[in-house]
Amino acid sequence: MRILIANDDGYLAPGLHALVKACEGLGQIEVIAPEQNASGTSNSLTLGRPLSVFSAANGFRYVNGTPSDCVHVALTGLLGYKPDLVLSGINNGANMGDDTLYSGTVAAATEGYLFGIPSIAFSQVEKGWGHLDVAAALARQVVEQVIQGGLDKAFLLNVNIPNRADALSLPRRVTRLGRRHASEPVIRQQSPRGETIYWIGPAGDAREAGAGTDFHATAAGEVSITPLQVDLTHHAVLPEWAARLGQEA
Repeated sequence: MRILIANDDGYLAPGLHALVKACEGLGQIEVIAPEQNASGTSNSLTLGRPLSVFSAANGFRYVNGTPSDCVHVALTGLLGYKPDLVLSGINNGANMGDDTLYSGTVAAATEGYLFGIPSIAFSQVEKGWGHLDVAAALARQVVEQVIQGGLDKAFLLNVNIPNRADALSLPRRVTRLGRRHASEPVIRQQSPRGETIYWIGPAGDAREAGAGTDFHATAAGEVSITPLQVDLTHHAVLPEWAARLGQEA
């Protein structure tokens, strides 16, 4: 078993170290993570400059780029082989609903999935790394279950774990993504030079958080496991748009 582990909080993040430690003994582990925090970078690849790979004292390698860069570089030349599994996390905060479109944690796992590799993204629901050791132990259990079920075809899972001391005993719910309200307005400030600067505002509150969603599961004290796909096509409206544009469906 060969496992590639990445994240978006950077190679020094406690969540990454906890996930790596929890997965020891499952096989050969390679860690290739961003040099700095790259939260919110989504699936972006760095195309305007070259990337460099560095080695940390503990054997981790890190890239001066995005989470997707890390996995892409690893799979297209750095490793020299195709891993059996790609893991990402453990993220400092939830990646649910619309957040998954922005998430660097999910993006790293998605990059593995795009290359035909089973991939899992792990996040804690709340920021601050509370009960991180328990979350890491749960992540290990999920990985073991996935391996036992077989890795013969690619899949993409998004796992959100409540920050609780009893997380290992919580129900595990297979969910769909919820939806959020629009983000809060940007925060406008003045820089020391008198220039107007803007900070991205907080994410909106949950808008669609009913039974079956990731928001509902974690609010009920459950671990949310959401199977994801990459196809963004709105299949239901293909005939409508074909007619609207004068084409045959």
